[in-house]
Amino acid sequence: MTNLSPNQLKQYENEGFVSPVDIFSKDRAKEIRKEIEMIEEKIPGELSKSGRYNAHLISPLLDKVTHDAKILNAVQSILGKNILVCGTTLFIKNPNEKGFVSFHQDAKYIGLKPLNWVTAWVAITDSNENNGCMRIWSGSHKDNLKDHDQMFNEGNLLTRGQTVNNVPINETKPLILKAGQMSLHHPMVVHGSDLNKSDDRRIGFVIQSYIGTNVKQMLGKNSVQLARGVDKFNYHKTIGRTKSLLNKSDLKVKKQENDNLQEIFYAGSQKKGEY
Repeated sequence: MTNLSPNQLKQYENEGFVSPVDIFSKDRAKEIRKEIEMIEEKIPGELSKSGRYNAHLISPLLDKVTHDAKILNAVQSILGKNILVCGTTLFIKNPNEKGFVSFHQDAKYIGLKPLNWVTAWVAITDSNENNGCMRIWSGSHKDNLKDHDQMFNEGNLLTRGQTVNNVPINETKPLILKAGQMSLHHPMVVHGSDLNKSDDRRIGFVIQSYIGTNVKQMLGKNSVQLARGVDKFNYHKTIGRTKSLLNKSDLKVKKQENDNLQEIFYAGSQKKGEY
């Protein structure tokens, strides 16, 4: 069992995140990295730009991470026993590239209400200050949803370069993770990450997000997977888990889900304040 401890739950409540949480071994992380890079080699571009979304639908190992019992136990401590998977994202920063993530709040663009959801950031490689680990503005989840500028700046891994200005960088905390560890963060907490200044890739696999079955999509439509418990609300279309590596029908499902997600992000970018 990897249920969060009372101290971890207190950290999540007070700071908007909990980190680190041990999930799997470094050897397992290396296997997952190998499969990611195999996909990149077999279908160039499949995991770049908007293709980085929902890779768990075509990768058996990322599917297993998404439905990992240790992760779900920790998530259940926050959401309760009925849990849906609403999507995943790969954040890959290559050395010598201008890849960064501007400071933002997930709740601004994803369209999920109520805020009974949580994002899991799983380290496939070590993630530290040298290679651009995530930084969180501790406690910012207690404030209102902030204005975001759309910067469309070069190297920004976010779709529209959505940016919260005037973040006090000296007050942000680095979430340093070893390969196989994860962090969990609140949809309202402000977070971002800097450039990879190391000589190796930094790979993060993000379940964005785990949602309670009572959560609706307010900005569009996207499908879900039942991860644990029962769904008595049935607000979303349900899709199955991946059949095999790069299965042709799974590739089509991934493409459709990513098209839906782009519409949601665009709709969210047009909203001022809370949707």
